Amino acid sequence: MTTVTLPPGPSSPRFVQGAFAATARARGMQRLRARYGDAFTVNVPIFGRAVVISDPAEIRQLFTEGPDLIENLQPNLGRVLGPGSLFALTGEEHRKQRKLLVPPFHGRRLAVYEKIIEEETVREAASWPEDRAFATLPSMMRITLNAILRAVFGADGAELAELREMLPPWVAYGSRLAVLPIPKTDLGRWSPWGRFRIARRRYDAIVDRLIDRTAGKDLDGRDDVLALLLQSRYDDGSPMSRAQIADELLTLLVAGHETTATTLAWAVERLRRHPAILRDLAEEADAGGGALREATITEVQRTRPVIDLVGRHVKVDGYRLGRWTLPKGCTVLVGITLLHTDESVFPNPRAFDPSRFLDARPDLYEWIPFGGGRRRCIGAAFASMEMNVVLRTVLRDFTLTPTAEPDERWHSRGIANAPAKGGRAVVRRRNPHAVPSAPGAAARTGS
Repeated sequence: MTTVTLPPGPSSPRFVQGAFAATARARGMQRLRARYGDAFTVNVPIFGRAVVISDPAEIRQLFTEGPDLIENLQPNLGRVLGPGSLFALTGEEHRKQRKLLVPPFHGRRLAVYEKIIEEETVREAASWPEDRAFATLPSMMRITLNAILRAVFGADGAELAELREMLPPWVAYGSRLAVLPIPKTDLGRWSPWGRFRIARRRYDAIVDRLIDRTAGKDLDGRDDVLALLLQSRYDDGSPMSRAQIADELLTLLVAGHETTATTLAWAVERLRRHPAILRDLAEEADAGGGALREATITEVQRTRPVIDLVGRHVKVDGYRLGRWTLPKGCTVLVGITLLHTDESVFPNPRAFDPSRFLDARPDLYEWIPFGGGRRRCIGAAFASMEMNVVLRTVLRDFTLTPTAEPDERWHSRGIANAPAKGGRAVVRRRNPHAVPSAPGAAARTGS
């Protein structure tokens, strides 16, 4: 019989550890690392006993193991995104589905989406107040939601307006359900999961109408994701089912919306507190450059990762992970924040210093805001491009006023960690006589 060897950890009851994780996760993880080292064992609701690691070598091993040894975290976001979502799929099914979803988010198609993102940024920013503090997170949410809706479904219409209205509260609700140990009993409107499923049926009906409208048309030359998925085929020549398309589109809408918007709000929060970097970015944007901007986005993701944990599930007994021997069914959580603040990986890790990424791309097993390995976020290239375009457009059109206010605290939104005050900004238009036309902007408020 294989001897299990787990790292040390706190001995307090599961509900105590769970409450601490829910209310002070980032601070608590740092305290546990200070006490136990770069690996420790916790006992929390949903996952039970779990090993948390932050050593780069052990992370690399975990992310590069085959699906016969290590699979996706269980349970995961598939609980809220559906059984056909990439989050829910494992093994060969995951490989086949991922293969169909790669083309829309790479290569020349990114250039097509870039124009959409700039248009949505200009449209939203037209409503920003001048010389008055406002939270940027709601604006960033609208920009990224509108951009991903247009990228996924193509032209605007009544269905997209309906999705634009229903998705934000539904996503926020679902992200909380995903991390809370609530039974999945469906009692309709009288139960949390019942209310969630009512909204899911509404979403499915909208997607059905969009598929009906799209499927009968000539799809050649269209760049929207729905058209591409309707044309895609598995290796055996079969198409994706409607249920699979609905689950995957929901995955793309959720994954391509909240996390990107939250990172952009963090970027505003960080830059206002680093005026020299902000000045250099504005000068670079005026000169048509982008290297510092890309490095800055990378550093924002290092210092303020929106997701602070990514997990895997052990499928075999006696699995050796670095120094540890883990039992079958064990959950392994990678501490993203712990890794990103490791002095041996990133010298002076508490400093916000984009120059560390100017001359070198980050190691993708040491800088992991998108996760890693074969389950790395499929939309990473799209998200990076989107953040670049939004920040470039804001720097081009606005002067962002620095501040001496304290850093904004971390605030958990369920899955994502956001700036507690929403990434507050004070801006002034660089050309006050050239306010862009933005249909519908007057009905929105940036505060």
